[in-house]
Amino acid sequence: MRLSLLTSVTTALLLTGSAFAQSEGEFPATLKDHAVLPAESFVDAPADAPADLKNAGKYTTGKRVDAVGTVMGKSYGRPTGVSLPFKGQPLQGHSGIKSMGNGIFWVIADNGMGSRYNSPDSMLYLNRYRIDWASGKVERQETMFLHDPDRKIPFRILHEDSAKRYLTGADFDVEGFQIIGDTFWIGDEFGPYVLKADKTGKVLAVFETVAEGKPVRSPEHWSVQSPAVPGASYTTVNLRRSKGYEGFAASKDGKFLYGLLEGPLWDAGKKDWEMVDGKKAARILEFDVTAEKFTGRYWQYVFEQDGNAIGDFNMIGATDGLIIERDNGEGTADKACPQGQRGENCFHDLARFKRIYKIELSDANVGKPVRKIAYIDLMKIRDPGKKARKPLNDGVLTFPFFTIENVDRVDETHIIVGNDNNLPFSSSRDPNKADNNEFVLLEVADFLKAK
Repeated sequence: MRLSLLTSVTTALLLTGSAFAQSEGEFPATLKDHAVLPAESFVDAPADAPADLKNAGKYTTGKRVDAVGTVMGKSYGRPTGVSLPFKGQPLQGHSGIKSMGNGIFWVIADNGMGSRYNSPDSMLYLNRYRIDWASGKVERQETMFLHDPDRKIPFRILHEDSAKRYLTGADFDVEGFQIIGDTFWIGDEFGPYVLKADKTGKVLAVFETVAEGKPVRSPEHWSVQSPAVPGASYTTVNLRRSKGYEGFAASKDGKFLYGLLEGPLWDAGKKDWEMVDGKKAARILEFDVTAEKFTGRYWQYVFEQDGNAIGDFNMIGATDGLIIERDNGEGTADKACPQGQRGENCFHDLARFKRIYKIELSDANVGKPVRKIAYIDLMKIRDPGKKARKPLNDGVLTFPFFTIENVDRVDETHIIVGNDNNLPFSSSRDPNKADNNEFVLLEVADFLKAK
């Protein structure tokens, strides 16, 4: 009896101190498979694209640099080992995913180099990938470049006078999408806007975002002008730059889109950001697909801590969805800088908060916060089958990326998760090695069944 009690206590202490210790509401995630797309993976621009789009990344230094591979990419001052400009367009910026079954996934790439000012030669596109989990390889089957030959976009785009009018990262920052029938619905972070495109990538319409009958506009909305004098503020802006749509879900019946902003709206009356119980809250705005307009209904997603951001959002049932919430840290403790220091070969701001929440979005909580049902911690993925294609940390696979922006359900027991490698600007596994695009297939049956 005494031996049994000691054994139980010892086991409890070991679990509490290990990477497997769980918090209330937390469920385990087990690695089923792991696939890797090498960082330096590229696709040629279409033959009819303007010459400036043949190479990407020429404008990241504040002035044009034409010589390929002459500017070293850096992450917080750390050289990443990959230089730009690139020959062709990089297969990076993975910012939203849809599982199509049988190992096929559509993935959207974001605006390119991080802002509209350094991404005018970054094309906007979606890739259809086939993932061979057995070999861990990712095969690109199709690239769908966004273009606007019918001039549906209501403002001037960069390649206004070209025949095909390919879109670039100077026009939009596309961060999420849904496929309903043959139509691609895309959420943009700049405006923020909702784009409607056909299966060839041709833009069919662009919709302004509205919340409670009022426009939602960031400083990068086409109609917003900079303040006229030093010290003056914007008068028509109620959203921070780069805080438009990051998550972009759809109801399972395809009738509604749910655009999740990455940050809170500005409350002009209170002169503060929208909050719930002292925590910042971002809105989920409902869009009627048939009527092609916002319904006025919304929900709130409350951040666990200030400074966190959204990664992706997909519905998995009539009322249940998956949302990535993450901090801005990257890297693991075994490669950390000494306390209080920064260096070119160590991590100074470690990844700590990388979670996927299962949430409830129902009629009962319209206008209120979504209910967080449960979560998994991407910093402690179990690997009993030794499926990891990257080294473990303390016996678990970590997903310590700065940006994790892809999640969708694959079947009743599995989800897929992927990072955005921000090539060549992120090095989250090794301080001086540009991140690959990674996909993990996670067994999370209990998490998906949580109520």
